[in-house]
Amino acid sequence: MSELQDLSSLVRSNTPLIVIETPDEARVVDLFRHVLTNVWRALYRWSITEGLRRVDLDREDPPETAPDITTTLQAIKAHDQRGIYLLLDVVPYLGYASTQRMLREILDRRGSLEHTVVMVGSKIELPLELEALAVRFNLQLPDENGLLKMLKDEVELYQRENGGRRVTVDKAVLGTIVRNLRGLTLVEARRIARHLVFRDGALGEADLPELAKLKFELLNKSGHLHFEYDTARFSDVAGLARLKQWINQRRDVFTSGEVPVGLDPPKGVLLLGVQGCGKSLAAKAVAGGFGVPLVRLDFGTLYNKFHGETEKNLRDALSSAEQLEPCVLWIDELEKGLSASADSADGGVSRRVLGYFLTWMAERKSRVFLVATANAVNELPPELLRKGRFDEIFFVDLPNTTARAEIFRLHLDKRRVEWGAFSLNTLADASAGFSGAEIEQAIVSALYGAHADKVAVDEARIIAELRGTKPLSVLMAEQVEGLRDWARTRTVPAD
Repeated sequence: MSELQDLSSLVRSNTPLIVIETPDEARVVDLFRHVLTNVWRALYRWSITEGLRRVDLDREDPPETAPDITTTLQAIKAHDQRGIYLLLDVVPYLGYASTQRMLREILDRRGSLEHTVVMVGSKIELPLELEALAVRFNLQLPDENGLLKMLKDEVELYQRENGGRRVTVDKAVLGTIVRNLRGLTLVEARRIARHLVFRDGALGEADLPELAKLKFELLNKSGHLHFEYDTARFSDVAGLARLKQWINQRRDVFTSGEVPVGLDPPKGVLLLGVQGCGKSLAAKAVAGGFGVPLVRLDFGTLYNKFHGETEKNLRDALSSAEQLEPCVLWIDELEKGLSASADSADGGVSRRVLGYFLTWMAERKSRVFLVATANAVNELPPELLRKGRFDEIFFVDLPNTTARAEIFRLHLDKRRVEWGAFSLNTLADASAGFSGAEIEQAIVSALYGAHADKVAVDEARIIAELRGTKPLSVLMAEQVEGLRDWARTRTVPAD
């Protein structure tokens, strides 16, 4: 059934109390005007500033009552024809027992006709006595046709207000903008669209990062997600050829949302590996490869000492991520949030969090691609590693010689070092056993030394820094080799 049919059915069945949580009051009023074409009732709107007005007639009637809620409820109870009463932001005025009692009598039809009371507000928390009588109705979010019409309206508004100046619209990007506005109410989508149009009189590729940021700020009500503004390109990541190919094969299916017959939509990957070898950078590059926003979930912020709050925080965070679709959800160091050795003294919170997270992974329908990274695989719950939880488990190993040469090139370019006289192969050979992070720090240390000596950095200085460093593969050789041995037959090499 459509939204209009559902609401008409509620009115036709004489539902006493309907609760609609939305900031879009105008849409609610318009929707109920359409309801009157299916079932006749008198339609009234109340607010503390205007009082009670009838709004279903062509004329603008004056307020029927003083604005206070007591006088309004008395008038509703005394009306001699059935009506629909839209009460805007009424919850703060229900604090008195006499007000609740009077409203209960209207809802129970004691001395009044079978009216339908509709409470409208951004967030509505009712007393238990009223909650039992309420039916909560969720407005449908606008579809792509509705969002496209709204965008065209904003373009026309800009042109009218700027002397007919035309808006430059990239039609190839317009569909992407519309898809990225999904999950927002029409009011929220219009606010973002107006910002994008009016800031430069154009809609194009350059608007996509700004759109993603604004949408995140609107929807991250939980506060447990972090928007990553700088996503990497795959060209910024050395090696990882197999992971890059895997992402490229799935890009069109994930971004379009159209899954060919016989295929499952891409869900996510787990990146295991040695510390400092680029797992976090790879997670950022996945978002860049898909061309979608990247949001990070920090499990540590979810835990709360009060019963049930941790699970609620996780539900809210995942719900916010789903509203941002399509996006990549990055969970760094997953073992710290979902440890297999969680202490039972936490009252079972860790197990409940794991259970909900596993259920969400299996049942979600939204285009949220999960990228989780982990260093200590032995600390992960076995339920999380079984086949099917993630599409694939990749192992990010210490970079090989070719990858190390590429890492040197990337970091030297990043720091604007003239390296034409350097031998990248020599540097790569000198850094055997080094991770990408350790190579970067050797370059940084060499640059500091050169700056202190007031000379340009050279290849010899970098090699000296490498020789003076003991990499993690040496300091913790047993643990690193143990991890590599475990991964060799259980995971897919990322490179």
